Amino acid sequence: MSSIIGYLGLGNMGQPMAHRLMDAGNNIAVYDISEKAIKPLVERQASPANSPKDLADKSEIVICSLPSNQIIKEAVLGPDGLVHGKKIRVYVNACTTGSAFAKEISDALAEKGIATIEAPISGGPPGARAGTLSVMVSGPKNTYEELIPYFKAYGEKLVYCGEKPGLAQVLKLANNILFATSLAVTSEALAMGVKAGLEPDIMLEAIQAGTGRNAATDLVIPENVLSRSFDFGATIEILLKDVNLALEEGENQGVPQFVCQQTRQMLLLAAHKGWRQKDLSEWSKLVEEWAGVKISSSSN
Repeated sequence: MSSIIGYLGLGNMGQPMAHRLMDAGNNIAVYDISEKAIKPLVERQASPANSPKDLADKSEIVICSLPSNQIIKEAVLGPDGLVHGKKIRVYVNACTTGSAFAKEISDALAEKGIATIEAPISGGPPGARAGTLSVMVSGPKNTYEELIPYFKAYGEKLVYCGEKPGLAQVLKLANNILFATSLAVTSEALAMGVKAGLEPDIMLEAIQAGTGRNAATDLVIPENVLSRSFDFGATIEILLKDVNLALEEGENQGVPQFVCQQTRQMLLLAAHKGWRQKDLSEWSKLVEEWAGVKISSSSN
């Protein structure tokens, strides 16, 4: 793998994913507005870029991990964006953006002869660090096949959805709806049990062996809530953004989303409390406050 891979955005997901690419023996160039974020990778001999355009001047393939559609649009299509780079031929979007925005960016890049691969990921920062992410991919199949070795550097499960722009985004939003609603309802269920006198650890032991098992009971609740560490690595603001995108997608497709709407209301309550930048695992504290209980391991 002699080509230089560009990585744009070195936050909670981009940083460990870029490290995984280097661990696999890839040469990478990196750009982030934070010099602190760039430093650990440059210390490993990654090449620093001065702007998204400079990154695209250095790299044929650029992977993007940025937090919002507005920031992505500026970094990709803005005056100093990737689109103006001399070397870039493939843009890989690892962000959750929704299908309409994905098509907008894909169409704009296609005019410049740049192929787009949508490759949003699931598994959170723990999965990124371990290289066990699920990678959902849509775009030209031959381009996807070229990128498989890079995806395997940080992904354990690769799912190719088809060539139609935005398909991977719809799948990612479906995944994120399930994740968000599972965290909300699991917090409510555990609070009910705790208030009745059950230990959360005992509840999880039974739930994990039964039909109630879900993403929250697998990871977020035992690792970040019961331990009171609240350090999953993604914010409430990011989860709210994803749920809003899912609702927009559902509306565009004519699909009812009653449960997703209620989940959004809970997230908005957290946002109105000033919790946007708190770890998403702290969302469970809303239910704790209402119920007057603490969902914690007996050892805490």
